[in-house]
Amino acid sequence: MKAFGIQLNRRTFIRWKIYVDRARMYIGYISFIMIAFMFLNDFKDESIRNFLDENKLITYPIMMVVFVLFSLILGRLDTKLGFRKEEMRNAATENPVTMEILAHLKEIKEKVDKQ
Repeated sequence: MKAFGIQLNRRTFIRWKIYVDRARMYIGYISFIMIAFMFLNDFKDESIRNFLDENKLITYPIMMVVFVLFSLILGRLDTKLGFRKEEMRNAATENPVTMEILAHLKEIKEKVDKQ
């Protein structure tokens, strides 16, 4: 099928999905920064609000660094404890293609062991 001079087939849609998934990661970074600024702008206490407004050039960059450091610490903790790895392992066991590949690998290993 062809539309607007672009060949539309299964590979095209898969490629587009990959592009969208990659873009979603960068949009997540932008969203993270927006949440940080919303957090700083949401203080209702008058003294804190005045301090933040008077020292924006100092407090905003410091808070961004604190957010980034906190994120790095959380990411490191997640990596050290292996939550993501276990999550990916569980997702792989639910994927029929992965399980089929694993079954074929076991068959090949058994054949090699017999020889």
